[in-house]
Amino acid sequence: MKKQFQHVTSWVFDLDNTLYPPQFRLFDQIELRMTAWVMNALGVGKTEADRLRQHYWDSYGTTLAGLMREHDIDPAPYLQDVHDIDFTVLPADPDLAARIRALPGRRIVYTNACAPYAHRVLEARGLSGLFDAVYGVEHAGFRPKPERAAFETIFTQDGLDPTTAAMFEDDPRNLMAPHQIGMKTVHVAPKALKALHIQHHTDDLAGFLATLV
Repeated sequence: MKKQFQHVTSWVFDLDNTLYPPQFRLFDQIELRMTAWVMNALGVGKTEADRLRQHYWDSYGTTLAGLMREHDIDPAPYLQDVHDIDFTVLPADPDLAARIRALPGRRIVYTNACAPYAHRVLEARGLSGLFDAVYGVEHAGFRPKPERAAFETIFTQDGLDPTTAAMFEDDPRNLMAPHQIGMKTVHVAPKALKALHIQHHTDDLAGFLATLV
């Protein structure tokens, strides 16, 4: 395994359900606030709001992208509201912190959420100060993963060479573009998924990183 990552000098991590396990269900809080926001903004009931959120997710990659494309909403108030949640449910993870700290080269976070939220998650997990950069959807001009243009925008800003980089993601859709542009791809999820664009899988991020250093 270690040999397959010897060329990697940039390590790119998704945030939600990647730098913390899905069992902590942080995103459940966000989804509730998303639904409430859609109900209030569009004047619809909960059932219709949930249907619209699923439609936006399927069609555009995120609820925000759908709201922007179909309703021209201002993303800033939305991002602030839906990420105003309780972070105390997230425990610190010293083992994961040590494994990330040991990675050679540049370490970045790239999330479809906003950067201020990402920093709060990192703080709760005891991962603050370990990353050279934290990029949110705002840094990609509000284009979300899995759009290839979103990845290219972020990587251009960062000066990252995809052919010497690895991407760690829980959403398999978001590994398609990284694979196409030459990154090593690692699916971080409870269950493995066989696909040509997924090169590695782990249900234990810290344990996987330990095999690389």
